Amino acid sequence: MTSSAHPTSQAATATVQAGSFLTLHYRLAGPAGDVINTFGEKPATLSLGAGELSPAVEERLIGLEEGVRTTFELPAGEAFGEHNPDMQQWVARKLMNELGDPHEKYTAGDVVQFPTPDGLGTYAGAVVRVREDGAVLFDFNHPLAGQPVTFEVQIIGVL
Repeated sequence: MTSSAHPTSQAATATVQAGSFLTLHYRLAGPAGDVINTFGEKPATLSLGAGELSPAVEERLIGLEEGVRTTFELPAGEAFGEHNPDMQQWVARKLMNELGDPHEKYTAGDVVQFPTPDGLGTYAGAVVRVREDGAVLFDFNHPLAGQPVTFEVQIIGVL
C-alpha cells in the first residue's frame, strides 16, 4: 500500500529572516523626494545581510511575509547615519582627469562614480562645488545621511 502526501489548501507563507534572498520593490525617500524607487521597474533582488541595504533598513524587513507591502518612517540619522563633514573631500583636477574624461565639466549636484582601491567595485560622491583651479569638492556621505527616511517595500519573493 502506498500513501501520498496531500497538499494543503493553504501553503505556508515565506517570512523574511536574516540571510533570506529577496525579490522586492522598494523606495527610499527623504524630505526632498525619492532617492531610489524600483516600483514600476524591474524588482530588486538581494541577500539580507550582504550590505546592500543599511542595517536599520534591513532590520525593518525581518518578519515580513511574502506578498506584504508596507511603509516605514525612520527618524533622521537612523537609516544612513548622521551627515559626517569628514566625508567631504577635495579631489584635484589632475586626478579627476586620470579617472575619467579630462574634458568633463562638473557642477554641484552631479554624482560621480569612483573605483574602489581594489578596482573591483565603485562608490559615489556628489559634487558640492568646483574651484577655479578645477579641483572638485565631493560629499561621500549617503544622500540620505542625517535625514528622516521613508522606506516603502513590497516583498515579492523570499528564499
